[in-house]
Amino acid sequence: MDTIFLTAASVKNLPLVRLMIDSLRTFGGDLADAPFWVFAPDPEPVRAFETGATRLLPLTVPDLVAAYPFGRKVAACARAEQLAPAGTRSLVWVDAAYLFCQPPTLFALGADFDAAFRPAHIRNVGLPPSEPLDAFWGGICAALGVDDVPGAVTSFVDGQLLRTYFNSHAFAVNPALGLMRRWYELFQQLVGDAAFQSAACADDIHQIFLFQALLSALVASSVEPARVRILPPACNYPCNLHERVPAEKRPAALNDVVSFAYEECDIRPGALTGIEVREPLRAWLETWLPKE
Repeated sequence: MDTIFLTAASVKNLPLVRLMIDSLRTFGGDLADAPFWVFAPDPEPVRAFETGATRLLPLTVPDLVAAYPFGRKVAACARAEQLAPAGTRSLVWVDAAYLFCQPPTLFALGADFDAAFRPAHIRNVGLPPSEPLDAFWGGICAALGVDDVPGAVTSFVDGQLLRTYFNSHAFAVNPALGLMRRWYELFQQLVGDAAFQSAACADDIHQIFLFQALLSALVASSVEPARVRILPPACNYPCNLHERVPAEKRPAALNDVVSFAYEECDIRPGALTGIEVREPLRAWLETWLPKE
């Protein structure tokens, strides 16, 4: 159990979770049979989903966290870290609307890395290093006990230099560092801080991306830069943003990426535009997502 994958499921998103896990089982190479932990608030309706190396686990989340955008994701990561056996090197979170096309070997951290992330796709709540801390990032830094967010990244799609701000469709961390439990602790603190919420999270976008900004600042301030693997563009490719990706950065075919996020995107081969889908990925998608 050197590498454990995890996600969160509900009756509503179960078809996406099934598809995502089967993509790992089909195209995952040496990681195809890795343990996959699926956390659910009520496991019984999805109990039949538990087979082989796929394990279903209950997840209890306080109402305040469960009601906040992506609160269950933070809680699931913390619980997985708590349950991870000694010697586990990589906990790999994966969103439901996400597929693997090639073996995700770079998510397996080994001895040389303690985390693996992609830079954010677009700026949204990101903050350039040239600008002073605002109430949002300043509040995050205060919760972390740091003066600022160390380091910088360039967002993949819109090419903006930002204080460290990672994408979180899929990422890996070393559970021995306790980062996920610390993330959950700080998330609960900030969600329950009425002054911070009114000053920094009064709009939807800051509420939606609080979990991601907090995670980014936590990793940047807790892990030596050399121990963070910056994943290449072939990982977490934003299929839903494909038309906005600069032409020189676009893959010719989905088969060329390791993994991609698709969210609201229709990924049936006949529905995709601007990108080719070759075999064997095409046949696999058509089996799961037949034409209407």
